[in-house]
Amino acid sequence: MDWRDKLNEVKKTVPQVEESPVQKAAQKPEKKRQSEPLRVELDKRNGKPATLVTEFQGKDSELKELAKLLKVKCGAGGSSRDGEILVQGDFRVKIAEILLEMGFKVKKINFK
Repeated sequence: MDWRDKLNEVKKTVPQVEESPVQKAAQKPEKKRQSEPLRVELDKRNGKPATLVTEFQGKDSELKELAKLLKVKCGAGGSSRDGEILVQGDFRVKIAEILLEMGFKVKKINFK
């Protein structure tokens, strides 16, 4: 018996773990049913930069999932409510690229 055969036997006995929704969203770009483009802009909150993604059309659960993905990819905090995602810091370019890869239309506001 080869070491590869032993490894395959061990793999069969280990339970398979499902991927998180964040990992699934990052791997598979899908077409969204967003008719209007998402607005990505820079805003100042208490003197600190914050990136806003507004005009999201969809369920609150989808908004929270997208917000979580963006916050994880940027390595920053933030919040989501009322069709708006706030990510702490200036991540306009990075967020616009992520959204374009996911199939969203993006309208860039205050880009240099």
